[in-house]
Amino acid sequence: MMLPLIQKRRSIRKYQSNPVESNKIHALVETALRSPSSMGYNPWEFIVVEDSNLLEKLSRAKSHGSSFIRTAPLGIVVCADPERSMVWVEDASIACTYIQLAAESLGLGSCWIQIRERMHDESKTAEAYVSGVLNIPKKLKVEAMIAIGYPDEQKAPRPKEDLQYGKVHQNLYGKPYRN
Repeated sequence: MMLPLIQKRRSIRKYQSNPVESNKIHALVETALRSPSSMGYNPWEFIVVEDSNLLEKLSRAKSHGSSFIRTAPLGIVVCADPERSMVWVEDASIACTYIQLAAESLGLGSCWIQIRERMHDESKTAEAYVSGVLNIPKKLKVEAMIAIGYPDEQKAPRPKEDLQYGKVHQNLYGKPYRN
């Protein structure tokens, strides 16, 4: 059942206005908390945002690529504590991916909004901006925000023929993968 889910999942940036039901939010949170982490350190923390005023503020986190979260009824901000794990970026990224796959399985659309190493404006990082809006402690680093809601756009799955099989090698680099 996982492959069909992955085959049809696309980044959705337009959402219907209806809210995400609490049982689906709980399922997304449980999924995030079950995501694997190196050595089981679980350095991640999550902020579930349903408040439309906060989503509007978060939509201004970056000059490009964050505005659509204002139309999403739900956002999940994924943070991590670098003191708990030296691979916090990977652990937080895995959690983001789990959240997106769970959203798809629940009939929801989602889109990853990268925050780490992005700028809000010329003098402030997107991470500092998001941390200020959501009162995130300084010890936590913000990896990403995930916009979530019922899709208000349809995107066809990417055709298998468009997959970049040339980037897959068989046994040794440079030896083409046989698919």
